[in-house]
Amino acid sequence: MTWGILIAVFGTRVFLPIVIVSLSVWASPWFIIKLAVFSPAEYGHLLEQSSYAINSFGATFLLLVALKYFFDDSKTVHWIGLIERRLTRFSDIDAAEIGIALLAILGFSFFVPGKIQSTVLVAGIAGVIVFILMEGVIGFFSSKQKRMAAAGVASQGLALFLYLEVLDAAFSLDSVVGAFALTTSIPVIIIGLGIGAYFVRSLTIFFVRRRTLESLMYLEHGAHWAILGLSLSMFASLILEVPEIVTGSIGAFFVIAAYYSSVKIRGSI
Repeated sequence: MTWGILIAVFGTRVFLPIVIVSLSVWASPWFIIKLAVFSPAEYGHLLEQSSYAINSFGATFLLLVALKYFFDDSKTVHWIGLIERRLTRFSDIDAAEIGIALLAILGFSFFVPGKIQSTVLVAGIAGVIVFILMEGVIGFFSSKQKRMAAAGVASQGLALFLYLEVLDAAFSLDSVVGAFALTTSIPVIIIGLGIGAYFVRSLTIFFVRRRTLESLMYLEHGAHWAILGLSLSMFASLILEVPEIVTGSIGAFFVIAAYYSSVKIRGSI
């Protein structure tokens, strides 16, 4: 928890938003930092130009995160059973989530202005590539950690530490990309994600010690439905103006509903 704050929060949550904007407008990160702090009007103009790239990248990446979770046939607990049970059938199709994401990028690219189509396609494909790389890195550390555990290697602790840091940074990427669905202000994103990360980690430790999470069985489902909702909101932002209140309410609705369902089913057991 301690090193996760230093590495994933200050590394991924602080610097990644700046890198995303920097790449989308082809400017140095230092230039973006100075622009965001001292020239917010000019920074906003650049962001407006890069909004298609940010939305396409973010929507694609978040869509893959959500579909990866719902297509997992090893998931035996279902919140919205009528839908989630059917989604697990896609696990029989290799890379089904990647195919769906690519089709989504292609489909939405037809509804954007002609000169923006290439930007949307390239940014969306970049989101797919980042997701594949993330999954590959996590898989590498996961298998390496398991082999060391089986062999009883003395450096198992270091491998486990690195594995957890990769996981932490990878899941931090979800929150950073999701934050761009709510606002494109780098100071707001950095402050919000930093406070949120510290609060969530403190709350997680509290819940683990009290064994609260074991009784909230649908909370993870609600989080991934929220991620799917954010993805669809960012896709919709490519072709129309989506009010921030709508985008922000999506995540809150699913998380609160999942919490209520978890408490309700816990009371009936």
